[in-house]
Amino acid sequence: MIQTVNLTRHYGTLAAVQDLNVEVEEGELFGFLGPNGAGKTTTIRMIVGLLRPTAGTARVAGHDVQQEPLAVKRSVGYLAQTPLLYEKLTGREFLRFIGGLYSLNDDVIEARTEQLLALMDLSDRADHLIESYSGGMCHKIGLCGALLHEPPVLLLDEPLTGMDPYGARRIKDLLREMCRQGKTVFLSTHVLEVAERVCDRVAILDQGQLIAVGTMETLRAQAQSTAETTLEDLFLTLTGGGTTAEMVSMLG
Repeated sequence: MIQTVNLTRHYGTLAAVQDLNVEVEEGELFGFLGPNGAGKTTTIRMIVGLLRPTAGTARVAGHDVQQEPLAVKRSVGYLAQTPLLYEKLTGREFLRFIGGLYSLNDDVIEARTEQLLALMDLSDRADHLIESYSGGMCHKIGLCGALLHEPPVLLLDEPLTGMDPYGARRIKDLLREMCRQGKTVFLSTHVLEVAERVCDRVAILDQGQLIAVGTMETLRAQAQSTAETTLEDLFLTLTGGGTTAEMVSMLG
């Protein structure tokens, strides 16, 4: 459902992403991990067509991102790390606006809006201005907007930012259920415990380069670690940060 071939983005002499080759299958919950500045957001913006690559290609749901941008946008639900919201609209008005952008009929918009507001526990704030929402609520209404047109592919950039434990759990359960129904989720997160628990496979990006991709078993084999090694320790080892135990020992 998502394929990148030698996907590259340079800013002057800086290679933000270099020759990225990734394939994500239908029905897969795919984790996309990396340190700050590794190129994760740049990659996602290229996949959804918001940023033109310097070289290489990306395809989503069989559509070339550069050659078929409208088909890609219809196939994708996208939640940015900082959601683009219209703060002078209420949550309900925002979802009606998004539904209009996708040319959904009014009955579908109303039904999906009520369903998603209830799912995200936002029904009691649906008629409040978005400017009054907390950070976690802004991510929730942004996710509602990404899901409104029922896309087969979902790309999420740090969707759990500002979430309380209840909201985070609800979203994790929702993503797993979506994948069970055959949808594809591409999830960028710094919460490694979440990635380890819910993702089928993960990719690790460092300084714009893909350094590892696979299941937990694959990553453990690459790092020559034991079956008890956590994703956090694998991440630190593979990105050159050392294991948690090593970091603690450095502190004396």
